[in-house]
Amino acid sequence: MNLLVKVCGMTDGENIRQVEELGVDFIGFVFYPPSPRFVRQMPDYLPRRAQRIGVFVDETQETVLAYADRFGLTYVQLHGKELPPYCRALRENHGLKVVKAFHLATPHDVAATEAYQDACDYFLFESKTPQPGGTGQQFDWDLLHRYAGRTPFFLSGGLNAGSASAIRRFHHPQLAGIDLNSCFETAPGLKDVERLRGFLHELTEQNESLKRLIS
Repeated sequence: MNLLVKVCGMTDGENIRQVEELGVDFIGFVFYPPSPRFVRQMPDYLPRRAQRIGVFVDETQETVLAYADRFGLTYVQLHGKELPPYCRALRENHGLKVVKAFHLATPHDVAATEAYQDACDYFLFESKTPQPGGTGQQFDWDLLHRYAGRTPFFLSGGLNAGSASAIRRFHHPQLAGIDLNSCFETAPGLKDVERLRGFLHELTEQNESLKRLIS
C-alpha cells in the first residue's frame, strides 16, 4: 500500500520547507477567507518538489485561475457546491487537476459522487459539517464500501498521529492517499513537523512489515 500523502492548510514558509523535506507528495494552501488557515500573504518559501494544491469554496473560475497562476498550483481542491461542468472546465480549458471534496454521513452522500466520475482527477472524503471544511473528526469508513466509482480518492477527516494502524487495516481499490491537517498542528496553519515525521515513519514501518510477511 503506497499512499500519496497530502499535508493541507499551510501558511508559513519555513514550516512548509520542513514538511516538504519529510517527502510528502502534496502541500495544500487554503484560499477561503473565513478559514483560520487562509493564506493572507505569499509565504517566503513555496514547495519545489511536492505538488502545490489550492483549496477553494464556491469561488469564481477567474479567482481560482488567478491564485493558480500566482502560486504555481497544479491542483485545485473544491469544497463547496461546485458542479461537474465547473470541474471539467478547470481541467479541460485550463489544464488544472481537480480534487472534489465530499462530506460523508449517509449512503446518499456517497451516491452524490456518481455525477462527478468523469469530471475530477481525485475525490476527497471527509466528515460532514454544516460549514465547509473538516471537523477533525473521523467519519464512518464503512460507508466507503458503498463507493464503486472509477475515481481514486483521498481519505481525510480526523486522521491523527494514532491513525496509522487504522489506515493500514482499511482496504479499498480506489484509495489513493491520505490528507493530513488539523490534528498535526501546533496552531492553525502551522504543522508539528516531529508529529508528522513520527506518523509517516510508523505508517512506512507498518507497510514494510506487511510486505515482509507477504513475501
